[in-house]
This record gives sequence, C-alpha cells and structure tokens, in this order.
Amino acid sequence: MSANAPALRVSSKNAAFQQWHALLSNRTKRQRAGEFLVQGVRPITLAVEHDWPIRAMIYDQSRPLSRWADEMLAASGARRVAMTPELLRELGEKDTDTPELVAVAAIPPDDFARVPVVPDLLAVAFDRPSSPGNIGTLTRSADAFGAHAVVVTGHAADPYDPKSVRASTGSIFAVPAVRAAGHADVTRWARSREATIIGTDEKGDADIADIDLTGPVLLVIGNETAGLSAGWRDTCDVIARIPIAGAASSLNAAVAATVVLYETARQRGARLWPVYDWGPVQELISIPSSTGKATVTYPLAGSRMYVR
Repeated sequence: MSANAPALRVSSKNAAFQQWHALLSNRTKRQRAGEFLVQGVRPITLAVEHDWPIRAMIYDQSRPLSRWADEMLAASGARRVAMTPELLRELGEKDTDTPELVAVAAIPPDDFARVPVVPDLLAVAFDRPSSPGNIGTLTRSADAFGAHAVVVTGHAADPYDPKSVRASTGSIFAVPAVRAAGHADVTRWARSREATIIGTDEKGDADIADIDLTGPVLLVIGNETAGLSAGWRDTCDVIARIPIAGAASSLNAAVAATVVLYETARQRGARLWPVYDWGPVQELISIPSSTGKATVTYPLAGSRMYVR
C-alpha cells in the first residue's frame, strides 16, 4: 500500500458512491457534475500520460497496490479514495474480478479551440451516432491514423459514456472530442480552417481512393441507420463511397470511418515517399545506392513502387 493515506474511505453506498455510480448510466448527471468514470489499465494510463484532469482515483482497499497503481496515484495528483472491493466492482462494471483502480475524470469544454491549428487538418464528424461503442471505436481509429479531432453532432450518444471510453481504449484522451448541436457550427469552424468537407455514403459521387485527401479535410460519417442528415448532405463538398463486394449492403459506421481514415493516411504518407516512380511492381528487387541501401514500398500487388 502507498504510504500516502486516502482522503476518503468508502465502505457503504453513501452519497459519494451513489454520485459516482450514477456516472455509469446517467448522461445528465455526468454533464451536471462535469465528470465521467475511466475503467481499465490502458485508458487510465493514457489519461494520466496526457495530463487529463483527474478528480479522484478510487482503489481497492483490501489489497496492496501494484507498482502501476502507485505510479498512477502519484502522477495524477488526484484525491485518493479507498473503497471496498464489492463496491469497486460495481463502479468497474465487473461481475467477479475487482479492478485495481477506477478514475473519475473531468469533462472538458466543447470548444473547437481544443483542436490544434495545423495546415493538414484531419477531423472526423460523426452525425447523430446512436451507439457509444461506435463513437469509441471511431475515436480509436482517428487516433491510429493521425486525426486531430472527433466531432459528435446532433442528438447523439455520449463520447464520455463508459462504453465509449472503453471502446476507445483510451484514445479519447489523445484526440480532442467536441460535441456540437448540429452541422452549422461545425461547418463554420471547418470553413475557417479551409477544410474540404467530405461525406460518406454507399451511393456517393466518387470512390474514396479517387478523392484528394491530402489537404485539410473534415470527414463526415452518418448515423448508423439513417446515414447523413439532409443538412450535412447539402453542406458536403463531395460525397465519397467505399467500394464493397459480397452480400453486405453497407459497412458499420465506425468501420467505414476506419477505411476512410486509412485512405487519408495512405495518401498523406505517400507524399513523403516518391522520388523516382518506377512503375507497377512486378517483383521484389534490390537497388544499389551510394550508401549501399535503398528503401522501397509497395503496399499492394500491382501498385507503383517508389524509391528514395
């Protein structure tokens, strides 16, 4: 056990416990309190590493803390709360295993000023998502492929719902999430950043690979069932489609976002490579250079090979 004594001990379902427990399922109470729960080793670690404001760290009072837990408690600077394992399992939404830590984190303001000002802006707007898990999965993909923000618009699930936070595996602490009432405010912000607004739909105007994604862009993903709203359709500069085969009629919204984000990263990464275009790749070859080394890339069979 850490030498630092807890600021609070909780062994019954008192007012403090009930307040934290409400954060699991009550969006209104999350918003009113300005805080949400963080469960799991990786999400808690990323929250601390990204200096996210942590209001409380709740730990199992019945066992010694691991080195990781001690480090999280020390680094977060949060209020320490010792809790019985039975109650901590409820906050961790565990049936059997008791989590070592559950964090209480602050909800940041929904302000576009949180998004970094960069010339190659890549942001994703999710239009009226109904599933918090899809928000979290999309946020994880946005983080993986270098996006600068995730914007959740309209009447939507909550990015700070525990299901979303878990699905993001902590990426919500690395990529700013901004909630907006509708497309109008997001459009004004995107235009101020000189971003091209690109929607997605199975009946889009052009294949996603044929659209230039190398400049500042806002990618718009529609609701899981209804797709893009009329307002977003009218706003988008182009509607992209993802070619698919098989019996599937469409892709899950978060999966579609992942495909589009990958294509954006691929196009932007390709700008770093070409020096000589040697045409379609037929076989793996070795190319001598003055240093005795050469770097080649050919991501798909039949693609073009670039050497630097």
